[in-house]
Amino acid sequence: MKQKIYTIGLITTSVIFLGALLKINHWPGGGQLLIIGIVTLVMLFLPLALRNHYRTEGERKNLSLYIVTWLTCFVVFGGMLFKMMHWPGAGKALLIALPFPYVVFLPVFLVVTSRDKNFSIHNTVAVLFLLAGTSISSALLALNVSKERIDDSMRLSRSYNRVETVLDEVPATAGQTPVINKIDELLGIIDDYQRRIFSVEGMSEEDWNNDPWTFPRPESASVLDKALVTAAKNPTYDTRLQAGLGDLVSELQKSAADEKIAGKIPLIFDYYESPGESPDWTKGMFMVIPRVWSLIYLDGLETNLKLIRAGI
Repeated sequence: MKQKIYTIGLITTSVIFLGALLKINHWPGGGQLLIIGIVTLVMLFLPLALRNHYRTEGERKNLSLYIVTWLTCFVVFGGMLFKMMHWPGAGKALLIALPFPYVVFLPVFLVVTSRDKNFSIHNTVAVLFLLAGTSISSALLALNVSKERIDDSMRLSRSYNRVETVLDEVPATAGQTPVINKIDELLGIIDDYQRRIFSVEGMSEEDWNNDPWTFPRPESASVLDKALVTAAKNPTYDTRLQAGLGDLVSELQKSAADEKIAGKIPLIFDYYESPGESPDWTKGMFMVIPRVWSLIYLDGLETNLKLIRAGI
């Protein structure tokens, strides 16, 4: 049995290492190998190894420690996998995974081992170093993956700006239609939003277009509370863009060739309906996500609107 477990462990480790190598270099198959390797590690190798060790232990005690060990590995490796694959909820998964070993595993480990008089303090120190290493690796992984995504987004923003430069030279379509009027209105709102955000961040639109990497604290969230709150006796969120997009989507859906195409139109703008006057979409687009992505979304939306206007 031990020989089979060692073989499975060797194969699993090799698959994870190869998947990580492919993923780092953005080569095909890296994500699939990581998924296979980590799932096999957590769902097959670790249960077999822990079960075998528990059965070979003379008194078969400390079952709770074995269960918590597997659960900790499940949470930590699961959080890493979500972060590496950019799956929805990855940030929350890693936020749970980072403290989990200290909050759940370590107390159980210390309670169980304190009852064993023959247990060496060196093993406890080794476990603590292992936990510290796991936390550091997870934190570095989160920082590296986030930086890669932000850098990719910056490059995307530059591409949007280049396309916009070309579209601005395209002659305007003669005549006005409800769709064109809505697009022109939205373009004005986007310009206003961008000016507000640039003013809060202490930079100009030219700075952003020339070098978006100068954006201060790109990984931080919460643009809305500073830039997009209307100044009044009872300050509220500026939801003009949300309302305007809703009207434009309705107009485009009316002129769509069939229902299937009409249903896809909101995806173009990454827009979803909000019940009543709820500012949920505005809050999600400008407060929850990293603040630099709010600007990148506005760049992409502006480009899409100008493309649609040029094609009408």
